[in-house]
Amino acid sequence: MPTALSPVITASTRWLLAAFPPATGPLNQALAEAQAGHAATIAAALRYPTALDAELLDLLGPGGSGRLDFVTGADAPPLTDATHAWRTQVDETVVSWAACLLADADLAALAAACLAATHHGPDSVGDARRLTIPSPRDHRAAPLLRHPDFLGPIADLHRETLLGLLGAAPAATAPAATAPEPR
Repeated sequence: MPTALSPVITASTRWLLAAFPPATGPLNQALAEAQAGHAATIAAALRYPTALDAELLDLLGPGGSGRLDFVTGADAPPLTDATHAWRTQVDETVVSWAACLLADADLAALAAACLAATHHGPDSVGDARRLTIPSPRDHRAAPLLRHPDFLGPIADLHRETLLGLLGAAPAATAPAATAPEPR
């Protein structure tokens, strides 16, 4: 993964973990961090698929966590405080897409497969099995981070754009199979 995306991936992962904390314990923290990190990495690679996109991100910046904090009802600390400066590196779309991937393992697998079409390549994420094939242990480690209802308000911000990019139809609006007309 290009270094230009590293601050966005790190900050977006950190925001997800702060907004949807894992179960207590160091192992749960590590498992949740791995899942959030894979989701943010895939989302960032899809959001910034070319080297030029990554350079433009570096030049213009990602936008910060302001709207995400508002949607979740979090009391965001002032961004002028140096201990919270990381929040300026959060990318709203990356977090929204990561939330979509965390809530739907099948969509995450499709997104991971689409990485081959980016300049990052299919191996840019490594083994994202905790995201694409989560075990019961992964779900127990991050119950809020994997729960579609809790992630919904964040995922809904940019879900349609992700589904359009991946060529996936939303489950609720997918065309229903119809029986052929009798002759």
